[in-house]
Amino acid sequence: MAFSSFAPVAACLLGFGGLAVPHPPESTMQLTMHETSGRVTSASLTCDPTGGTHRHRDAACATLTAVDGDFARITPRRQKCTMIYSPVDVTALGSWRGKPVLFRATYPNKCAADSQSSGVFGL
Repeated sequence: MAFSSFAPVAACLLGFGGLAVPHPPESTMQLTMHETSGRVTSASLTCDPTGGTHRHRDAACATLTAVDGDFARITPRRQKCTMIYSPVDVTALGSWRGKPVLFRATYPNKCAADSQSSGVFGL
């Protein structure tokens, strides 16, 4: 008899099994590149779902997903770049799955920024 008193509670708890697992918050960033010439290039990037103004947003999101949004863990892409020194400062500001993101770096040129970020800063 005592077991049957738990039946309504058990049925209620079993009903929660059909609920969807909460989706992590989307990841949204503003990516900016400042060139020594004074030119500023900027793009928005949204992942989960993919969107924004980034030219290669699918590839950029795939790169960031592979490192869980940690720019320091990005494996550079092999590509040929000129040895011309024209430094660029890059910034990523936003959030990755609910965690704040602030990344800043200086690269020797635009090509190096693209290569070292595996396309994330290929603005």
